[in-house]
Amino acid sequence: MKIPVKTLDYDAVMALPRMAHKPPRRPALFFRALMAAAGAPDLRDARFTWSKRNLEAAGDGPWLVLMNHSAFIDLEIASRLLFPRPFCIVCTSDGFVGKEWLMRRLGCIPTQKFVSDLTLIRDMQTALHDKRTSVLMYPEASYTFDGTATPLPRRLGALLKRLDVPVVMIRTWGAFARDPLYNCLQKRRVAVRAEMSCLLSREEIASAPVEALDARLDEAFTFDNFAWQREEGVRVTEPFRADGLNRILYKCARCGREGGMKGAGVRLTCAHCGAVYEMDELGQLAAADGGATEFPHIPDWYAWERAEVRREIEDGVYRLDVPVKIGMMVDTKAIYMVGEGRLVHDADGFVLTGCGGRLRYVQSPRASYGLYADYYWYEIGDMISIGNHDALYYCFPQGEGDVVAKTRLAAEELYRRTRRRGGSAAGQTRAGGSAASQTRA
Repeated sequence: MKIPVKTLDYDAVMALPRMAHKPPRRPALFFRALMAAAGAPDLRDARFTWSKRNLEAAGDGPWLVLMNHSAFIDLEIASRLLFPRPFCIVCTSDGFVGKEWLMRRLGCIPTQKFVSDLTLIRDMQTALHDKRTSVLMYPEASYTFDGTATPLPRRLGALLKRLDVPVVMIRTWGAFARDPLYNCLQKRRVAVRAEMSCLLSREEIASAPVEALDARLDEAFTFDNFAWQREEGVRVTEPFRADGLNRILYKCARCGREGGMKGAGVRLTCAHCGAVYEMDELGQLAAADGGATEFPHIPDWYAWERAEVRREIEDGVYRLDVPVKIGMMVDTKAIYMVGEGRLVHDADGFVLTGCGGRLRYVQSPRASYGLYADYYWYEIGDMISIGNHDALYYCFPQGEGDVVAKTRLAAEELYRRTRRRGGSAAGQTRAGGSAASQTRA
């Protein structure tokens, strides 16, 4: 999938009118059927099966539908399970680029990832209560990197109380194993299944404290796709199953160095110390030389990398400083490539500079509880996104190894650290603009 891209001068982009807010639309039956039909071939290829449980507790709706997020097939699954029920879809605003007309008619509601958006909450209320339309939301806000749940925003339970509708959960199995984000868009022959059930009735939401609702959501979104694959004996026989694995396992567990990992075929290799690991058909790693394997289970390796990032932050040595190509989104016509610059990330947050000194954007650690980052984003390249309601910046690191996963881990850890310390939400600025505060709901 691609996205319209234009090369334009930075000042010209900043002078463009911004995307106007529009209320959500109730999707017509034609567009609901169109979306379900478009996903049918992929679901057939995935040998998709599903079940429904305890939906009587949710009533006739409308519902807030929450779903774990592993791959693009998630939307196709939701379209199948919910058809012909009308539903709106909370999606990232860049999904509207080049196709706003269609996205509006499909019922999509644009938002920025990982930041609070009071307009989004009002739009969800409008869809649920005025349009009598269910709303589909991926609370993780981004695809999982390592097959485990990504952080949920705290006090999400407060949103459930405010929306005042039953919560239905769609849980999938096999979607990650079939199409993990790191694996270069190569699909594997893995069967996918899903279950749709009532997670919380309206009465349960009304009677439970916010903390209890948050705990219920955390429990529902606790999973480990690699463990599921091993325990269920789901074999991935494709010879490219380790392609791109270095995107998440960027630090050698044996020598501790970064920038030298390479995933190709069924092997993960470190160019620094020569360590070689083979990925078996059940998704587990083993040292090719028969010696000790530090982390046979990939999420354990990723968790170790998180701990290493946390240690760097605590020791005051964490720092990202990379050259980047810069894209911007200010409307839904195109992603505007405005030139080159430098992205710095440390304990004080992000600083993006470029465009001959005209661009300087600063974002504090408390601006977002997570980081919008992606691999081979719209077939352009690995990407880190920051920004505010005035403009989004898409940064494509150039020639500096695999930095996306580490930056996302660092952003999550820095947010937690600043929250624990009770720091204030710092402002965010851009060249020629005033400070704008962002905090999460």
